[in-house]
Amino acid sequence: MIILMKQNSTQQDVEKIIDILKEHGLGANLSKGAQATIIGVLGDKTRLANVNLELMDGVEKCVPIMHTYKLASREMCPDGRIARVGEEAIGGKKLVMMAGPCAVESEEQILEAARGVKAAGATFLRGGAYKPRTSPYAFQGMEDEGFKLLRMAADATGLKVVSEVVAHDQIETAAKYCDMFQIGARNMQNFRLLREVGRSGVPVLLKRGLSSTIEEWLDAAEYIMSEGNYNVVLCERGIRTFETATRNTLDVGAVAVVKERSSLPIIIDPSHAAGKARYIEALSLAGIAAGADGLIIEVHPNPKAAMSDAAQQLPIPVYADLFNKVRTVAQAVGREL
Repeated sequence: MIILMKQNSTQQDVEKIIDILKEHGLGANLSKGAQATIIGVLGDKTRLANVNLELMDGVEKCVPIMHTYKLASREMCPDGRIARVGEEAIGGKKLVMMAGPCAVESEEQILEAARGVKAAGATFLRGGAYKPRTSPYAFQGMEDEGFKLLRMAADATGLKVVSEVVAHDQIETAAKYCDMFQIGARNMQNFRLLREVGRSGVPVLLKRGLSSTIEEWLDAAEYIMSEGNYNVVLCERGIRTFETATRNTLDVGAVAVVKERSSLPIIIDPSHAAGKARYIEALSLAGIAAGADGLIIEVHPNPKAAMSDAAQQLPIPVYADLFNKVRTVAQAVGREL
């Protein structure tokens, strides 16, 4: 349930309501937007059976939230949330660009990639230290050494690090090197991991599961937010369908649905959706035109020599050219880089 306050309500009115909620064992999420102040009620609202909140000073009305996800809902924060990663903000008018190789392979490789994507305009360096692969014989990443190399390359270029954690016991180590955790598609419903990254306080990039509905995806985000971590960014990376022309099927419509139902920022991963480098530009531009808050793209100094996902990684010059085209589309839809 959300409590919509009157425009002339006072801070004292708000505080009294929050105090009552706490007295009844409920949590409160306060959202002060440009148009209204909203208090989200967290917990079992039946505890308020004998309390008529609508009679309290400053209250306009109480509205039930029908979704299973409360904190992630648009009702809870009508103006939308901004995810903060240090001084970087994800959401709002400005787009975020994340780029880097599928996997960290060496110090030379990650440094060259970092310098290249930074020169093109990216603000985040992506790269896999731990690589959950379909085959147990495929390259699994450099593990903790990969985290260290990402941090070194990011510090040398002024970028933020976003990298995947695949198990709860990696969080403490990863937090030393990453500015943002990525939860991959295979782990979207690893609920223990979601809770643990929520408790860590580290911002989270949550990818959509291979065959997950939007509702399931938002419920997964709720697990993270329910632990007090509201710096969550959704990532549409394509879903599994009958189509084989691309690696996955990019659900561009999910951007519009998420913007309607959720307050969370959403970015697009065209690399995993396409699976082929030649389609990345078209999917990137479509995602931005649809309203996405940014892109995460795989970029490698020499894609042909990549140890994983070589076919879907862009060379640095191609990424730089794409960046300029994204800027043009962004301006057309009222966004900026």
